Amino acid sequence: MTDRKHTKHDRKRGKTAEAAAAKAAQRTEASTQTEDATEDAQAAETAAPDAQAAEDQTSEAAAPTIADELAAVTRERDDYLDHLRRLKAEWDNYRKRVQRDNEELRLRAAETVVESLLPVMDNFSRALEAADKHEEGQLLAGLNLVAEQLRGTLAGHGLEEIEVKPGTTFDPEYHEAIVAQESDEYDEGTVTEVLERGYLLHGKLLRPAKVIVAR
Repeated sequence: MTDRKHTKHDRKRGKTAEAAAAKAAQRTEASTQTEDATEDAQAAETAAPDAQAAEDQTSEAAAPTIADELAAVTRERDDYLDHLRRLKAEWDNYRKRVQRDNEELRLRAAETVVESLLPVMDNFSRALEAADKHEEGQLLAGLNLVAEQLRGTLAGHGLEEIEVKPGTTFDPEYHEAIVAQESDEYDEGTVTEVLERGYLLHGKLLRPAKVIVAR
């Protein structure tokens, strides 16, 4: 009986020891987990400033790059503006030069025409001076000569008279109807009288002939 009591007592003691060991193991594991959590928190706290410092360093490193890009864009803009200013100056100079050249051409053309008319003016003056010394027929012949010389001179500069006479069909491209009137002599739509001669200059209409048209 005594042995059985001892055996039961030993078993009870063994279970108690196992329970105590299990509780001790749980306390140890919990302590370990707590320590690990504490270490993780401390590591996170330590890493946060490091990460912020790294981010600050990255921002500081990126700042000069943006500044450099801005400076490059500014230089490029200034180059474009300078180029545009040069182009504008060149265009202004070209425009002024063309205007000056055109004015010189106009003056030269006028000088050429006037110079070519001087002999006509001389002959016309001679005809008038001789009016008192000659008969009417001779004066008329002299004036006709001057008129023919003038027409020849102007023809040399590209002037061409528009051919129109009574009976010519009215052409609105080259004729200007001053008035339309009844006519027994001419058909409707034809010229009855030329009031002012018309001219072409180098084939281009300079002045239409002014006429009276039959209706």
